[in-house]
Amino acid sequence: MKKIVQEPNIVLRQIAEKVTPDYIKSKEFSTILKELKDALNSEDDGVAIAAPQLGYSIRVFVVAKKASEKFKGDTVFINPKIIKLGIKKTELSEGCLSVRWKYGLVKRSLSATVKALNEKGNEFVVNGRGLLAQIFQHETDHLDGILFIDKAKHIEDLPPIKNTKNDKGE
Repeated sequence: MKKIVQEPNIVLRQIAEKVTPDYIKSKEFSTILKELKDALNSEDDGVAIAAPQLGYSIRVFVVAKKASEKFKGDTVFINPKIIKLGIKKTELSEGCLSVRWKYGLVKRSLSATVKALNEKGNEFVVNGRGLLAQIFQHETDHLDGILFIDKAKHIEDLPPIKNTKNDKGE
């Protein structure tokens, strides 16, 4: 499985390229989508992943099924564009699979509407509130070379707590 790229890798700071209709139909693109889904599903705390996080500077992200009841499975967003942001904003705790174990507060709109293409190249529009709106904004930032740490306040390093018990549970 492909490893998730970590900051300060340069690909995370590039503006990702638009995906062409021909490329959507390619075997190479299908492989990238599979890699994105596999990488996302390998992380217990992952709710979405953008192509640059696997080293591909293309405008694609995948939202995990567990992130919203709106989705029947992991949902692919190709050439996503936020077409509407809610006026109400709040500071939300945020982390990133490419900036491991750092968390901070980022001011985000509480609702967001995204227009994108699906895996077959068909356009769709989806409105998200709460976590889903936050995901749309975070992942779109990735495609523009922006990381949450560029916007966050009160950044903390919170690595997972390692189990220090031995095999006998002592």
